[in-house]
Amino acid sequence: MSNTIQAPITKQISKELSKHNDIRLDEFYWLKDRENQEVIDYLNDENNYYDAKTAHTKDFQNSLFEEMKSRIKEDDSSVPYKFNGYWYITRYEKGKDYPIYTRKKESLTAKEELLFDCNKMAKGHSYFRLVGLNISPDNERAAFALDTIGRRQYTLYIKDLKSDKILEDKVDNCTGGSTWANDNQTLFYTLKNETTLRSEAVYRHKLGTSSSEDVLVFEEKDDTFGVGVYKTKSKKYLVISSYSTLTTEYQILDANTPDGSFKVFQARTRGLEYSISHYGDYFYVLSNADDAQNFKLSKTTEKHTEKRFWKDVIPHRSDVLLEGIDIFKDYLVVSERKNGLNQIKINRWDGSDSYYLPFTSETYTAYTTTNIDFDTHILRYGYQSMTTPSSVIDFNMATREKTIKKEQEVLGGKFKKENYVSERVWATAKDGTKIPISLVRHKDTPKSSQKPLLLYAYGSYGATIDPYFSTVRLSLLDRGFIYAIAHIRGGQYLGRQWYEDGKLLKKKNTFTDFIDCSKYLIAQEYTSAKHHYAMGGSAGGLLMGAVINRAPEQYNGVVAAVPFVDVITTMLDDSIPLTTGEYDEWGNPNEKIYYDYMKSYSPYDNIKNQQYPNLLITAGLHDSQVQYWEPAKWVARLRLQSNNTSDLFLKTNMDAGHGGSSGRFEALKEVASEYAFLLDLEAISK
Repeated sequence: MSNTIQAPITKQISKELSKHNDIRLDEFYWLKDRENQEVIDYLNDENNYYDAKTAHTKDFQNSLFEEMKSRIKEDDSSVPYKFNGYWYITRYEKGKDYPIYTRKKESLTAKEELLFDCNKMAKGHSYFRLVGLNISPDNERAAFALDTIGRRQYTLYIKDLKSDKILEDKVDNCTGGSTWANDNQTLFYTLKNETTLRSEAVYRHKLGTSSSEDVLVFEEKDDTFGVGVYKTKSKKYLVISSYSTLTTEYQILDANTPDGSFKVFQARTRGLEYSISHYGDYFYVLSNADDAQNFKLSKTTEKHTEKRFWKDVIPHRSDVLLEGIDIFKDYLVVSERKNGLNQIKINRWDGSDSYYLPFTSETYTAYTTTNIDFDTHILRYGYQSMTTPSSVIDFNMATREKTIKKEQEVLGGKFKKENYVSERVWATAKDGTKIPISLVRHKDTPKSSQKPLLLYAYGSYGATIDPYFSTVRLSLLDRGFIYAIAHIRGGQYLGRQWYEDGKLLKKKNTFTDFIDCSKYLIAQEYTSAKHHYAMGGSAGGLLMGAVINRAPEQYNGVVAAVPFVDVITTMLDDSIPLTTGEYDEWGNPNEKIYYDYMKSYSPYDNIKNQQYPNLLITAGLHDSQVQYWEPAKWVARLRLQSNNTSDLFLKTNMDAGHGGSSGRFEALKEVASEYAFLLDLEAISK
């Protein structure tokens, strides 16, 4: 790489930030102003620097992109699912970036009815996303929502499917979701706060009226909660959900009486998490009530929904996490997790049959998918492993016959499952806890300290990164990389306690677990520090930032995508989207104990005068989850304060938000640039 190109150095304007008699100086606070041309200039300077320093990899990036794209079937379509008399299909056409939504009445041989061609709708937009497709009960209208910026602020529309015309009804600043009442005339939707982007209010809209006449049904006044609205699978009830990290509350209303008043199902109680499903004359409640840390299943009548009436159906088990249920007319399907592995249990309501679906690997993911139909014996579920492409399977719960409706095609003629091997190993953390790691490699790639390994993790919000298949990842595996997922605390891989032990005042376990996984993989000679790489995004970007402050010598290169790295400043600013709802995850720094703890690990506040690994850091100018200025400030301060001679790049997508580019293949270009960064470092290290 050329060393004559100078890294951007932006100006410093020292701002004093004071809390709890503690003063922090932030010399790059001014980068928060998205409307300031100097800010835009700085981001462009960083992009130009990245382009110049990586110019020698541009052809390689392009070839990686084409390679990744060539494995994907361009003229692809989803497995059709039936709902209310129609088969619904999502398909893609060759050379086009966006989905086409269609349906067929009663039979798959019926004439196709075009609902939406997102390729035509996306013309003229650098970003485009259609969400919340929601068909009225009489099948005559579709509600849907569009985002053409990437900030997840959607505009809600209604389409008349008979005339193929978009109606004049229109609502701005929505979450994108909506639900029809049973009268086909009333639509419920959720509005966002203009500043914080918190989903805060449910409104009722009558077809053919102005949104200015819409009726406020419920406003969520607690700014640590968000709100949503949906209809039960039984179609009998409309449901308003209020949710925070640790607490939920539901309100219900007969879907035949949309002008009526919603009734609270069980009043919010701090720490009580529950969800509801309706069947017959009962509600089934998945909850952590009565210290059921791994959740249990209860039932209660429609008339008496409060917690004191709940009766256990599946009691709490200390070694099994109850993750969800699917209700059918004759069957209850339970999704569980035991020792980190997914389990799906089929139970007949009449008690005559009960069994688990058989899975054998230790590096697989299984999950129930689109099961909208109530009166059926068919359960649709998905299965994949780190070596097996994802499949959609229809399973007859009565005969136990399974039909693979679709297995993801890997084009190009080179992929064979048997060419790859996967395993699960257990690293020992510094406190003695065993941390599972899922690994995959090409069978011709031996365990060796000379081999490159990419370790990925997330580790927050109880979100579990299950072992999954990726056609994109093959570009690393086929070039000798081992790919590993560290199932660190802060996720929920080993049950609810696994999450509890990686949040709030135990957050540092997430970081030390990752480092200990790295040390284990190096000690076991899967790789060495010279060939070891790490990757994480969003809260996983915080993980990357904390890890490289603590153990930079363990890694040759790190990719931190849209990283949450300025923890205290963000968590003290309740005008920033999502901040107040995060207090139960990170703590509220208005309380000194949490402030001090956050300050001890916040990547932006703990940069050291030390050598760092090679870093590629990404941002989205319109990101609503992690504001662009966090990675921008982090890079600016790393340039200022670290004793760094490694590569340091900030790559900002000036047209997109948290999820990156919206096009089906545009997003692959971002992955190609990340992989090229890693592969180029590996080539240099040899």
